[in-house]
Amino acid sequence: MIHLPPLSLYVHIPWCVKKCPYCDFNAHALPVAHQLDPDLETRYLNQLLHDLDEDIETFGIAAELTSLFFGGGTPSLLSSRGLGFLLAEINKRLPITKTTECTLEANPGSSDHAKFVGYRAAGINRLSIGVQSFSDTALQQLGRTHTRSDASDAIQAARRAGFSNINLDLMHGLPGQTPDSAIADLDFAAQFAPEHLSWYQLTIEPNTVFYSTKPELPVESFLQAITDEGLDWLQSQGFARYEISAFARSDALQSQHNLTYWRFGDYLGIGAGGHGKLSRENTLLEIQRTQKTRVPKDYLNSPNRRVTEVPVEERPIEFLMNACRLVEGFALKDFERTTGLAPKALQTFVEKGVQQGLVKASAGRVTPTAAGLEFLDSLLLLA
Repeated sequence: MIHLPPLSLYVHIPWCVKKCPYCDFNAHALPVAHQLDPDLETRYLNQLLHDLDEDIETFGIAAELTSLFFGGGTPSLLSSRGLGFLLAEINKRLPITKTTECTLEANPGSSDHAKFVGYRAAGINRLSIGVQSFSDTALQQLGRTHTRSDASDAIQAARRAGFSNINLDLMHGLPGQTPDSAIADLDFAAQFAPEHLSWYQLTIEPNTVFYSTKPELPVESFLQAITDEGLDWLQSQGFARYEISAFARSDALQSQHNLTYWRFGDYLGIGAGGHGKLSRENTLLEIQRTQKTRVPKDYLNSPNRRVTEVPVEERPIEFLMNACRLVEGFALKDFERTTGLAPKALQTFVEKGVQQGLVKASAGRVTPTAAGLEFLDSLLLLA
């Protein structure tokens, strides 16, 4: 029997005060700086609900949400009143329970105590604050609109507003960064006692300003030293690594929404550029991906949903691209459950991975080694 996975919901808010030079996400600078026009907000929120209604009707969905994530862009540009309206309407369609993880991404430059109080009252129970660095020099190089002081104020405001589950996004491998300055960022973050840290290396992606301007990044030896010393620091401070760039103080504080992605779970994606993945029980398991139109002004006219089937032959690599990011790896029975394929579909991958020291296989479980996590691209080439 096929057992369909639980359901999560991703909501994309596409606007930012300005787009950062390293960002390759679907983010668009606001037509009016620093604030989201109330009329535009209302139109967008109503279109989100129309988008959600269409997905629910098309795919015959009736389920409680295990997680809800507002990403961007900059979701903290939303008014607390608008967010409260949206959450209430989502709850009418897909129940939000006491155990549903509800995360909102917030940027220090677009957040304040009053907003955080409103977000908490509306039902957001987890904040992900995009600090990126506590160095004012690094923040300027990254094109961020906030300062170290702004970031500190935002985190403290979130605590005063009642948030007890906060993630901080921090980058490393920044232009001019040394191992000492990378650890200084982590040291400064520690004073706020975050429950979760996303600590990831800056990468230069196509279709970004950095791709054309090519900032000078640390040499390879510095990058390796930053990684090694940073991982040691995180462990010493009680942050357990559970994914390549995700660290939590306990299993209960791991990002449940991101685990949905990494475990090849099901999620709806609404908003401009939103992506979704859904499994449907039939004679064989059907897996479909959805994508909505990316440009906000086009989305306001129509989500223009595009649905594609995930072919059987592509399911192993899609599964592995996510599951091999996890320190825990995956159980072969979960591969079978989420892909509809027998574990033998991974036999060659596992055998080669074990031979090359990139994975371990035991008792029906496949686990990436430290080398497998560090050289994920090489591991995936074996699939």
